[in-house]
Amino acid sequence: MLSDAQKQEIQGAYSRFLKSRGLTARPAQKQMVAAVARTLAAAGSSVGEADDKPVVGVVEAGTGTGKTIAYLLAAIPLARAKECRLVLSTATVALQEQLVNKDLPEVEEHAALPMKYRLAKGRGRYLCLNKVENLLEQQGVYGQIALYEDEAQEQLPAETLLRYQGLMDEYAAGRWDGDRDALSEEIDDRIWQPLTSDHMQCSNRRCLNFSACPFYRSRDRLEEADVIVANHDLVLADLALGGGAILPEPEKTIYIFDEGHHLADKASGHFAFGARLDGSRRVLRSAQKQLSQMLTDTGSAAQLTAPVERLHRPMEDMTLALEQLELLLRPLMSEHPKERYRFPGGKLPAPLIEPSAALAAAADRAQQQLEQIVDVLKEALEGGVADVPRGAAERWFPQLGSLWGRVQHIAWLAHSYAREDVEGKSPTARWITKIESPGSDDLELRSAPVSAADTLSEHLWQACHAAIITSATLTALGRFDQLFASLGLPADTAAIRLDSPFDYARCGVLQVPSMKTDPSQPEAHTQEVLEILNEQLPAVKAGLVLFSSWRQMRSVLEGLDESIKNNVLAQGEYSKQETLRRHRACIDGDKPSIIFGLASFAEGVDLPGRYLTDVFITKLPFSVPDDPVDATMAEWIEARGGNAFTDWTVPAASMRLTQAVGRLLRTEQDTGRVVLLDRRVVTRRYGRQLLDSLPPFRREINR
Repeated sequence: MLSDAQKQEIQGAYSRFLKSRGLTARPAQKQMVAAVARTLAAAGSSVGEADDKPVVGVVEAGTGTGKTIAYLLAAIPLARAKECRLVLSTATVALQEQLVNKDLPEVEEHAALPMKYRLAKGRGRYLCLNKVENLLEQQGVYGQIALYEDEAQEQLPAETLLRYQGLMDEYAAGRWDGDRDALSEEIDDRIWQPLTSDHMQCSNRRCLNFSACPFYRSRDRLEEADVIVANHDLVLADLALGGGAILPEPEKTIYIFDEGHHLADKASGHFAFGARLDGSRRVLRSAQKQLSQMLTDTGSAAQLTAPVERLHRPMEDMTLALEQLELLLRPLMSEHPKERYRFPGGKLPAPLIEPSAALAAAADRAQQQLEQIVDVLKEALEGGVADVPRGAAERWFPQLGSLWGRVQHIAWLAHSYAREDVEGKSPTARWITKIESPGSDDLELRSAPVSAADTLSEHLWQACHAAIITSATLTALGRFDQLFASLGLPADTAAIRLDSPFDYARCGVLQVPSMKTDPSQPEAHTQEVLEILNEQLPAVKAGLVLFSSWRQMRSVLEGLDESIKNNVLAQGEYSKQETLRRHRACIDGDKPSIIFGLASFAEGVDLPGRYLTDVFITKLPFSVPDDPVDATMAEWIEARGGNAFTDWTVPAASMRLTQAVGRLLRTEQDTGRVVLLDRRVVTRRYGRQLLDSLPPFRREINR
C-alpha cells in the first residue's frame, strides 16, 4: 500500500508541476497517476517467486490524457523509495527523443524531482573502434564472414574507406561520440554494418580499445542513471541474455512500457528464426577457408588446431543435412507456384524431421568447438596463451565470434523445425520462402511463434519488480482480453481505460461516403478510391491518406491528377521523419501537402492543428490473409473450437483502425475529419463493432 509520505510526495510533485506550467489538473491524468502509484506500491520483495502473481498494471489512456507525465510523476518517487531503477521502454525513436529531450527535463524542472536519466541503445548503434581499425589496416579488405556470399573477403571502394577514416577522425577529435544516431548525415546500413559489433564478436575488457569504446562509455553512464530510456527490442534482447547484461537486473527494475500495444509483436519477432539452405552452405565453405587462414596466422597453435580439426565433421554433417533438406523441399516448392509455402498448423511432414534434427545436432557440436576456439582467443587477448600472438587473436576473435553467431542461428532454426510444439500451447509458424538470386534461387526456412505469451510471463513479468503497460490503444472492441492473452498476463490483471478529454463530437467527423464497391473487388475499389481522392483532395490543405498495400498506393498515385500529385509526399521517397519534416515545411509555407502512407504512418505520427485536418483510410486494416504467423494462429484458434475471424482478426483490425483515426485530433483545439473508404463497416455484421470501438466522432454515414 502507498504510505502517507509517498502519497504526499507524489501529490506534491503533481501540484508543483501544474503550478509551474500554469496548467489545471485533468481528471483522467489524476486517475492515471493514482493507478500507476497503486500498482507499483503493491510490489514487494517477494515479486518474482514462482507462486507469486506478477505485479503489472495496464492503462489505456486516450490521446490528450497526458499519460507520459502521469506515469513519470508516480513512478520516479516510488522507484527511488524501492531502490529500483526505472526503465522507460518505447516502440519508436520519436517517443524516446520526446522523453529525453522534453518530458524528463520538464518533470525534473517543474515537479522538482531531481534525477539522472540516460538513453540506452544496443551495440549495433555504436562504432566499434576495433572493427574500423582492422578494416583500415587491411587496406579495404573485409575480415568477417558474409552470410549469403561465397567470398570471405571483399574489396572496399575507395570512397567507403574515406568515409570510415572520416568517422574515425571525427571520433578521435571529440566531435562525434560514436553513436550512429548522432551523425549529421544518414549512413547506409551496408556502410555501417561492418563498423559495429554484437555480443558474440565483442571481447569486452580484453579489447585494447575498451577504455575508448563508444558503447561501453555509454553503458558506464547508464550505471549512474536513475531513469533509463530504452526500446522494446533492447529490453527483449537483454532478457534473452539473462537480464542485467545491458540494462539493470529485472528484479531491481520497474518497467514502463509505453506504446505497449507493440510489445507482443516485438516479442514474437524476437524469437523468430531464419536460415537459407544454399547461403548456409556457403557460410560453411567460407568458414573452412577462414579457419585454415587463422591457423596459419596464429602459427598453428595446438590449442586452436585441435578444435579446428574437430570442427570438420560437424560442419560436413551440417552441409549434408542442408543438402538433404533441399532435396526434400525443392519438389514441395515446385508443387506450389507461389514464392512461399506455409506448413499447415506449423507442423512439418515426417520426412523433414530427421534431417532437421540432424542439422540441429551437428550445429550444436559445431558450436561447442567454436566456443572453445573463441575462449582460446579470449585468453590470448589477455596474454594467457603464449603460442597465440595477441595481434592475431585481435584479428580473429570478432571473425570467429561472427561465425559462431551464424552457426547459432542455424541451430536455433533447425531446433525449431526438429521439435514438435507442446500440446495445448500456442504453435510455431513454419514456412519456406523462395529467394531470387543471380545463380539459382535459394530457399529460406523461417519459423516464428504465433505468441510469445509464455516467454514474457516467465522472463519478464515473473522476473521484474513491477511493470506498467500503457498506450492510447490497448483494448480491442473495448476489451483487454486479447492484450492479456498475447502478453501472457492473468485475466484479472489490474487494467483501466481512461477516456480522452477531447470533445470528439464537436471537433471531428467520421464520414463513410456512398460507394459502389468495397475491397472484396480490389481493382474496382482502387479505381473508385482514385475517383474520390481526385474529387476531394484539391480542397485539402493538410491530409494523410492511409493505404493497406503498396500496390494500391502506387496505383492511386499513378492515376492522380497532376495538380494533386505535385502536393503528395509518398512513403518510400524519403524517411518517415524527413517526410513529416517536409510536410510541416509545406504547411508553414502556406502550401498544401498530402502524405500517402501505409501502416507505419497510421501511428506515431503527431501532426497537431493545421498540420493535419483530413485523414483518409482507404481500407479496413485487416491483417494480410496469407501472413504465415496470422494464418497459423487462425488455424490454432479454429482447432480449439473458436472462430478466428471474430476472435482474432476483427479485434486486431479494431486496434489498428483506432490507431489510424487517432492521427486526426492531437490537441483539444484540433478539428478535422476522418473519411473511411470501406463500406464494410456498414454492410458487414462486424462493422457496427468496429465503429462503436472508435472515438465518438460525429458520424456522417451515407447508407
